[in-house]
Amino acid sequence: QVQLVESGGGLVQAGGSLRLSCAASGRTFGNRAMGWFRQAAGKEREFVAAVSWSGVNTRYADSVKGRFTISRDNAKNTVYLQMNSLKPEDTAVYYCALGGSIYTHIQGDEYDYWGQGTQVTVSS
Repeated sequence: QVQLVESGGGLVQAGGSLRLSCAASGRTFGNRAMGWFRQAAGKEREFVAAVSWSGVNTRYADSVKGRFTISRDNAKNTVYLQMNSLKPEDTAVYYCALGGSIYTHIQGDEYDYWGQGTQVTVSS
């Protein structure tokens, strides 16, 4: 089993920044991609970003390109999401997830383990 614990969420004004962290414990990452997803109130969960095992390959949703950066530190079993130039529409619960393969999928079904989520609220 793998446990994923997110942290770093909070309340920030529009234009501000937050850095989310996701620490994994239990079984090792293996050669697996990691992803971040979010779900706003009353909306479906959506893909935000993903990073390959090596950290070289990344994917982003169009809505966050140029503002968010995903990275990982395998020595610490941790993945990060640096969020800059935040907008009110970024308000959501953010979840990290461990993929089932090396590929940076955007579909949630391709991820095997999920964290409990951390709330990000951006005020206008």
